[in-house]
Amino acid sequence: MTILASAAFVAAWSSGFVVPALAADASPLTLLVWRFVPLAVVLIVIVLATGAARGVPRVDMRRQALIGVFAQFGYCAAVYAAVAAGVATGTTALIDAVQPLVVAMLVGPLLGLRVRAAQWAGLLLGAIGVLLVVRSQLGGSAAPPAAYLLPALAMACLIVGTFLQRRSSVHTGVLLTLTIHVTVTAAALLMIAAFAGALVPSASVSFWVAATFSAAFPTLAAYGLYWWLLRRVGITALNALLFLVAPATAAAGALLLGEQLTAVTLAGFVLCGAGVGVVLVSESRASRPGDAPVLRQPTASDEPATSRS
Repeated sequence: MTILASAAFVAAWSSGFVVPALAADASPLTLLVWRFVPLAVVLIVIVLATGAARGVPRVDMRRQALIGVFAQFGYCAAVYAAVAAGVATGTTALIDAVQPLVVAMLVGPLLGLRVRAAQWAGLLLGAIGVLLVVRSQLGGSAAPPAAYLLPALAMACLIVGTFLQRRSSVHTGVLLTLTIHVTVTAAALLMIAAFAGALVPSASVSFWVAATFSAAFPTLAAYGLYWWLLRRVGITALNALLFLVAPATAAAGALLLGEQLTAVTLAGFVLCGAGVGVVLVSESRASRPGDAPVLRQPTASDEPATSRS
């Protein structure tokens, strides 16, 4: 089940980078509004009908709302803005895929865990890979250099949301978590779109197909699996899966959008994959008995053997 969920997560998360480029006839902000607002209404109705919020402390809901502001609103808004500015989908996905390496760098000061020499080597490999890919696509992109800060902003928002979730003691199911995050995102988008005059949806079929698809897959499936896998496999393995998103998105961009996929781009993917491989191998060795765990979130399998028996 975990393997299938991981594969579905990579496919659903990757699709989120391609959707805004496919719906080029509409404003990204308008598409985001009609991706989240109807979905928020549906999820609220389901939560009320099932009683999923019954007994959940208000403080937990407020904490989840804060997590949603970063992990969903900030992340999605920055990604859509990057694609609208002309940043290639593969580059957008790859910059976000550096997240596992950034997380490895931040666990020391934020979580008090030690980052080992091998992990720093992985960080360097990943950074070189990012530079190669971005450089390979700069020539064929109409995006201004400043636009490449938007994917970095998206990555930062998701990292903040993930660390907040990792360190918090909130206990909300996936359904309630998604409902809170989607509702907060929908409310923020409504206010921004109303101010910008971007509330009116397009009448084209492609717009509604993109809005429906993005609500079902990049939102419900991808984020639902993200929070489920965070509890199931921990922060390290989950973040490592994001490295599979970059090549999947670049391949989809080449097939569907005719974007350039060069040997230098592929070399960047390889270096990034090697970098995260070094980080994960080092973490795996460090997690053996006698060593301090690095980047690992406790799961149900961490119970004492007698308790599991």
